[in-house]
Amino acid sequence: MAAPVRLALTGRLLAVLVPLCLVSVRSVDGLVDGLYCGTEVCYDVLGVTRDAAKAEIARAYRQLARRFHPDRYRAEPGQDSAEEAHQRFLQIATAYETLKDEDSRRDYDYMLDHPEEYYQHYYAYYRRRLAPKVDVRLVILVTICAISMFQYYSWHSSYNEAINYLVTVPKYRLQAAEIARQQGLLSRAKERGKNRKSKEEIREQEEEVIRHIIKTKIDIKGSYQKPSVWDILLCQILLAPLSLARYVAWYVSWVYRFRLCGQEYGQEEKLYLIRKNMRMSQSQFDTLEDSTIEDFLQRELWIPDNYQVYRHEQEEEMKVRMATDPRMKRYRRWMRNEGPGRLTFADD
Repeated sequence: MAAPVRLALTGRLLAVLVPLCLVSVRSVDGLVDGLYCGTEVCYDVLGVTRDAAKAEIARAYRQLARRFHPDRYRAEPGQDSAEEAHQRFLQIATAYETLKDEDSRRDYDYMLDHPEEYYQHYYAYYRRRLAPKVDVRLVILVTICAISMFQYYSWHSSYNEAINYLVTVPKYRLQAAEIARQQGLLSRAKERGKNRKSKEEIREQEEEVIRHIIKTKIDIKGSYQKPSVWDILLCQILLAPLSLARYVAWYVSWVYRFRLCGQEYGQEEKLYLIRKNMRMSQSQFDTLEDSTIEDFLQRELWIPDNYQVYRHEQEEEMKVRMATDPRMKRYRRWMRNEGPGRLTFADD
């Protein structure tokens, strides 16, 4: 009677221990060099269980780190050498880095429970290991902001250079001075007494008035126009969906009005077609003189055939100019006689 009972108890004990052993062997078999703590279990390195809380893991790490830190460790007879203690410290740090992060700990536990998924463990480990420490979106945002600041500063410097140049041009300077006199900014009576200003101060005040008039009255176009915050890269990216929607609406309207309904082009549409035929940007087209643009309109250059005739005339005119220009003659003579790569024995 005792023998059957003993066999039954033995069978139940084996039924409980065999799965545990299989799980243990399965977990140990999943440990390989190059992943996490290598062939050792990170929990065993820190001396904690898999159910340990984050605070318990941190406490165990601090205790072991103080013990095996290379600056504090003193080798004694019968203990690990300094080199072995250093390697132990690195392994403790690796175990803590693995278990302190929730996502890394989850991947590590998954590796212990599923050792057969060998390649997936390598992928998860090195993907997290090689991932950038800083959010890529933050890096892109900072880069765009830096480019936008440099862009605005560059435009502002170009605009100031243009103003400084226009102040020295007699044509614009006289016009600004006349506007200032009409507004009564340069015809003030000289103050007397304590408020009396020197000639240098009066001259500086007049220069400031003329500079302000030129800034407000003269419309500078092209690459030297007054900078606007809406033109920088950051604002352009933010307004990209709106700009795309406007372009789609404009294109649909263009096709409907001029291709389907056959309406005649207005002046704005004519200028757009001329600029498109010449392959010029809006800023480049804005730098042209008003008389030049008026000549384009009179010659109806928005029509492709008229533009081809105009382009042929310009090419012929350029050839004649190059043939009759003394500087071009000297250049061709130099290229024919000497040239940039010609050998010569001249002393000079």
